[in-house]
Amino acid sequence: MREALERSVGTSGSGDHRRLAGALGLGLVVLISGCRSAAKHPTPLERYPRPEAVVPGEPRQGEEIVVAGRLFPTGARVVLWSDPGGYDAYHPGLHFARGLAAEAGGDAADPTAAAAFRRYDTRAPEMTLAQGAPPPDSAEDLARVQGLVDQFVIHYDACGTSRRCFEVLHDERGLSCHFLLDLDGTIYQTLDLRERAWHATIANSRSVGIEIAHIGAFRPEGPSPLGSWYVAGAGGALRIQPPPEWGDPGFQSPDFVPRPARPEPVMGRLQGRALEQYDFTPEQYAALIRLTAALCRVFPKLRCDYPRDAQGELVRATLSREVFDGYTGLLGHFHVQTNKVDPGPAFQWDLVVDGARALLNETPRNPSPDPSLAGPGVPGTAPGVRSVGAGDRGRDGERTEPGPVQPSGGP
Repeated sequence: MREALERSVGTSGSGDHRRLAGALGLGLVVLISGCRSAAKHPTPLERYPRPEAVVPGEPRQGEEIVVAGRLFPTGARVVLWSDPGGYDAYHPGLHFARGLAAEAGGDAADPTAAAAFRRYDTRAPEMTLAQGAPPPDSAEDLARVQGLVDQFVIHYDACGTSRRCFEVLHDERGLSCHFLLDLDGTIYQTLDLRERAWHATIANSRSVGIEIAHIGAFRPEGPSPLGSWYVAGAGGALRIQPPPEWGDPGFQSPDFVPRPARPEPVMGRLQGRALEQYDFTPEQYAALIRLTAALCRVFPKLRCDYPRDAQGELVRATLSREVFDGYTGLLGHFHVQTNKVDPGPAFQWDLVVDGARALLNETPRNPSPDPSLAGPGVPGTAPGVRSVGAGDRGRDGERTEPGPVQPSGGP
């Protein structure tokens, strides 16, 4: 299970992130696909200080997200990185008292003592204040971010709970994602959306990312944890059961019993592979719909739709680089990288898009192809879709070869 979790989180970063073991001086060299030298940012903690959550004086009701220091309502429960019980991706050390620091014999009682480095960068790192970039929390800063973001990448975390996801993401892998969505529908924002989180390779600079708590999708003929995670409760009703040895799952609702939106596993094909997956929880869908609508309001370039083929159906494989570059809207992680399948075949794209459109006062339209997907496709695939065996682009555009499809969001 530990090996699976270490490659499980739906993230691929950029720049100088390193495994905590290396930062602790263990003498271990851990290679993460496409990562670059730490010399790129010699003083990362000074260059990217932890900001205050919001502009001083702005009232907050507990449902707002933060963009360039400004509050935007969602209608869903949102826990910020600065809130009690929040997950702080700005924190340079370990969030949890256990992890690699404890394994290395370090001071596990003091998470701040281990591996002080950042796990994110700016959306436009070439623009510094000295070069004329707008100051943080200014109206110009908000306008700059609104002009950059035009994609919303949806992952499942393959960890099952947001608490475990952040432990793997932040403490063990040194990566980040803007939002985590727990089984009870709680949204955790870990970074201001002005930041460039490390979650989806070539999409990082222009996207917002969310990790939805879910154990994942698996090949029907192979091993999977579905039998232990989805169990029959009282009266036969199916419930989701994180491993008891994990202790407190960290839900904001203490007595919450998570259940999938559909009681039977869903079979489907992504990236040309047959996969089996249970659905997400109704609470997750309700929160995601509200968050999607809020993001589409904040970012005018973000279309409330997903990649469609010429027949108006979901594109079920990675977009070609040309199509990706011209695409704006919602994306699955599998649309970005050839070795990913999240959020999986059970994810209800139309439920999310139509629900968000209703909140935006848009009339849900009949499925139609995205104009950006009208170009010629690869023989044997839908238009605009690259064959699974083709090469991919890494974190910042470097050429890589895809590995095997993983039931996860890891790089």
